[in-house]
Amino acid sequence: MSAPKASAGGVIGAVLGIVGMSVIAGVLVTAMVTPALAVTGIAANNSIGMFENLPSYIKPDQLAEKTNIFAKDSAGNPVLLASVFDQDREEVGWDQISQYVKDAVVATEDPRFYQHGGVDIASTLRAAVGNAASGGVESGASTISMQYVKNILVQRADAITDPTQRDQAYEEATQTSIDRKLKEMKLAIGLEKEFTKDQILSGYLNIASFGGRVYGIQSAARYYYGVNASDLTLAQAASLVAIVNEPNGLRIDVPDNIPANQARRDKDVLASMLRENKITQAQYDEAIATPVTPAITQPSTGCTTANGLGAGFFCDYVLHIIQNDSVFGADQDTRWENFKRGGYQVYTTLDVDLQTQATAAIQDYVPYNWDFDLGSSLVTVQPGTGKVLAMAQNKDFSADPDVLAVTPSASAVNYSTDFEYGGSTGFQVGSTYKIFTLADWLTTGHSLNDVVNGNKTTFNLSNFRNSCNGGYGGTYSPANDGGAAPGNISVLSATAQSVNNAFIAMAQKLDMCEITKTAEAFGVHRADGNPLDQNVAAILGTNEIAPLTMAAAFAGVANNGVYCTPIAIDSITDSQGNGIEVPKSTCTQAVEPKVAATMLYALQGVINNGTATASNPRDGIAHFGKTGTTDSEKDTWFVGGSSKLATAVWVGNTVGTVSIRNSTIRGNSGGNLRHYIWKQYMTAADGKYGGDDFPSPDSTLLNGVQVAIPNVVGMTIDAAKAALAGAGFEMQDGGPIDSSAPAGTVVSTNPTGSASRGSTITVNTSNGTLVKVPNVVGQKASDAAAQLIGAGLTPTGIPSNNQQGVVSAQNPPADSEVPRGTAVALTVGAALPGR
Repeated sequence: MSAPKASAGGVIGAVLGIVGMSVIAGVLVTAMVTPALAVTGIAANNSIGMFENLPSYIKPDQLAEKTNIFAKDSAGNPVLLASVFDQDREEVGWDQISQYVKDAVVATEDPRFYQHGGVDIASTLRAAVGNAASGGVESGASTISMQYVKNILVQRADAITDPTQRDQAYEEATQTSIDRKLKEMKLAIGLEKEFTKDQILSGYLNIASFGGRVYGIQSAARYYYGVNASDLTLAQAASLVAIVNEPNGLRIDVPDNIPANQARRDKDVLASMLRENKITQAQYDEAIATPVTPAITQPSTGCTTANGLGAGFFCDYVLHIIQNDSVFGADQDTRWENFKRGGYQVYTTLDVDLQTQATAAIQDYVPYNWDFDLGSSLVTVQPGTGKVLAMAQNKDFSADPDVLAVTPSASAVNYSTDFEYGGSTGFQVGSTYKIFTLADWLTTGHSLNDVVNGNKTTFNLSNFRNSCNGGYGGTYSPANDGGAAPGNISVLSATAQSVNNAFIAMAQKLDMCEITKTAEAFGVHRADGNPLDQNVAAILGTNEIAPLTMAAAFAGVANNGVYCTPIAIDSITDSQGNGIEVPKSTCTQAVEPKVAATMLYALQGVINNGTATASNPRDGIAHFGKTGTTDSEKDTWFVGGSSKLATAVWVGNTVGTVSIRNSTIRGNSGGNLRHYIWKQYMTAADGKYGGDDFPSPDSTLLNGVQVAIPNVVGMTIDAAKAALAGAGFEMQDGGPIDSSAPAGTVVSTNPTGSASRGSTITVNTSNGTLVKVPNVVGQKASDAAAQLIGAGLTPTGIPSNNQQGVVSAQNPPADSEVPRGTAVALTVGAALPGR
């Protein structure tokens, strides 16, 4: 048949006819497409017009690269926590790629790469003949430059977030059509004018797909052979280059693909290298004799890989920061896409040493799976910087629903953070919240030595003020822990012993709104995003707050009252090594330094001789803190620190209300686990960070203004109240007591002498039930008996035959106060002479 000859002749004739044209690109394209045009009936000059309307240059985009997240070791060196990516790619420079790889790609894909200008005329002519014979565009004679152009367009398509637009762009970049080949050719020619051959080749090797999510020669070398691209052997390099031809069909992490990969390696890649004199016969023979033996090295893929350090939840917290902070983009989708593809190097604040100790302390005392939904969290924040140095909990992080469904020890919920940063709605913080009432107490001029009534009391809620939300109604009767009834107690002692009623009594003298504002000044907020509750019970810690929030607040107390917002990212560099903006810690003065110093003085008492002595490391470093236990004892806390570190430990129910205090967990009292964890961890942390002594308390805020307590004994209750108020005190009616004073008159006060202005003075009145024993010693027995009977007492011991005898002793003694009718025993001697 003569058709093939005619087609070939038509090709040559068409080529010769176009050679005279001034645009070289037109020559190349016409040579490529003429046979197909002849079949379809499209005029050659139409295709040239199409060609001329195409863009002339394509600029390679920044490649999608994996983002790495790092912590810091003891020497300050980065430690990889996890990598996040859509495409596992690490871009490398020309000198970081084995020469074997470069020679293999050129010899196999484009032997005249270093001679042509982007389109290989000879290959194009051969392809044109083949296409004419088939009537289509089956062979594209694609050069490395043209393949690079195609990969750039495919990458652009992959970066589109809208699925419909992405699919359309991908179809345009990969469809088998004349238009696409025209576009690739012209853009390849333009590319060659802007970049050197070496730049184009290295760009192609960095962008190429190597199967699955592996992109670029460096990631391919690391994944398939566990080496860097610069260290690939000839056999390894040829095997990887073989994958490029059919990435998913020749990838060698699928064992069934290895024979096909080895066949292409030997017959195409190595044979081409030998033919093009890139390797010697001896090298060829050795490589052929080397079997394809991959050493698959899985990359870090998401935060589950950080579980080795117990840092999976911290890693997840960092990812949520990226998604939630406007520093990283206008909306969550944009931020996340930028992050997954940006090739960022994220250097976090996490201290590997502290994280290791935090994980160990929790593992030692709190099981990851227990009879009820038991949870625990430890978070450390650095005072003055807001840096989150450790974050651990009694679970392994996983966001995989399949894993979570069958693994009770795994969770996707970060107990340490807010709902927006890990899915937790927080936990009631109990008495740790009392520090904000203490702060407002001192800010308003009260002192630690002010005296308040700590006994269980029924409070009239209408006596509490709230300048934000108005007043309250009803009554409130909180209990003290263990039913304690300490009576009048200093605020200093009430803090150390965590006396609930004392703090409610303090709040009654303050403004509930201002207490809330003080908490907010220390960064405190509900984990669920709702406003803080301001009911009176909130004084005792009913708001549900994240451990991270409490750790940061206590760090503010340690930092002279300056609160710094917590941060988890130190710095980020992009794929080019340039620094990019990261969220910064903002520091503000929450309370005056003298208030903070006095708070620290009181809070040292908690750990030195109060409710948290079991937490005290006793290692020579000064510590402070506050315990917290919630209703039903379902949550237990200790939050405190040194001058260098502030740490919150929570142990409680993630769901349910099982009493932690009444539970025995691994042989330990559940209520003590918080202390054991905190002590073990902070002992290790102190060894690394040390700590300074805290500043001395302000003398006025410690002692207050000392005022003499008026003597109100004998007054009526109303008169006593007026006298005490006039001296600057508040009166607490202690009720009637047994006394010989007239009923209703004041018989005692507590304290006596002097007290700081504003203290509560408890006043007791007489119930009139006692009788004061008169002094009858020295009297005649009959007279003594008459006086005692007149006083309502019963005389005894008088001999019937000695009524005139003299009383030498009496019991009870004179001036004793005894119940009416009490017997008074008399000792009667001889009668006086002359009687």
